[in-house]
Amino acid sequence: MLTNNYCEEITNHSQKRVLLGVGVSATSHDELLQTCRRWVDQKRRNSGEEQAHCICFLSVHSIMTAYHDHDIRSLLNRVDIAATDGMPLVWALRSFGVENQQRVYGPDAMLKVCAQAAELGHPIFLYGGTEESLLSLSRDLHARFPRLEIVGAIAPPFRQLTKEEDERYIQQILTSGAEIVFVGIGMPKQEQWMANHRSRLPGAVILAVGAAFDFHAGRTKQAPLWMQRAGLEWLFRLMIEPRRLWRRYLLINPPFLLLWTLQLIKLLRYPVPERAQQRASGDHKEPSY
Repeated sequence: MLTNNYCEEITNHSQKRVLLGVGVSATSHDELLQTCRRWVDQKRRNSGEEQAHCICFLSVHSIMTAYHDHDIRSLLNRVDIAATDGMPLVWALRSFGVENQQRVYGPDAMLKVCAQAAELGHPIFLYGGTEESLLSLSRDLHARFPRLEIVGAIAPPFRQLTKEEDERYIQQILTSGAEIVFVGIGMPKQEQWMANHRSRLPGAVILAVGAAFDFHAGRTKQAPLWMQRAGLEWLFRLMIEPRRLWRRYLLINPPFLLLWTLQLIKLLRYPVPERAQQRASGDHKEPSY
């Protein structure tokens, strides 16, 4: 639970707004694509970057997990872009004055980044899912983007990795020459993976895209577009997987709406995350949490 009650808006320089203690990026698909292209260009110029660039896609589940867990909140506040994957987050940013905020949906962003990568020759790597789903995902991406260069794929085991396994996987990504790495191992594991390995993959662009792997591999159905636009994707997923997801949606969504309302009417205030303060001042060193 957060206890600090001051300063709810991050500076325009960082293009983030604080929602329940988490910095949410006021960005768009176009800006995200431009930023990814710029980062890859910087990597190719050997600009001496010491860390990877990290992008995640936030939902109500992400925000509420971070609200109750300081470590997860710190991870999310240290990523470069924390996009509005869920429509409730879009509405929240609009209520805070970001009038033209749009949804930056992880599965759509993955396809857009892959399309740009195919056009510009940016090799990509896939980390997550199962061997079977990665084969299906690779086939889908190649069918959509014939020129896309997928230089490697890893389906890590569904358990904590040994140090030897982790080292082997990182070396595989490094030697592949991948400039863009998509990670789909679920929230918060994928955000933890990014934080733990960003210094091992200098200059790379890492995107934590969650369920996008299963969507594009054809293993999980996506909600109809009208439900996505109406912010009802949670209801569609609840109908598909009620036993697994009922707690997430029925016990998390109502508290989120209440807390968002309290922040909106100034009864709750949240501090500017340290990462955002440093970015605004021009200091890009990693904070110590």
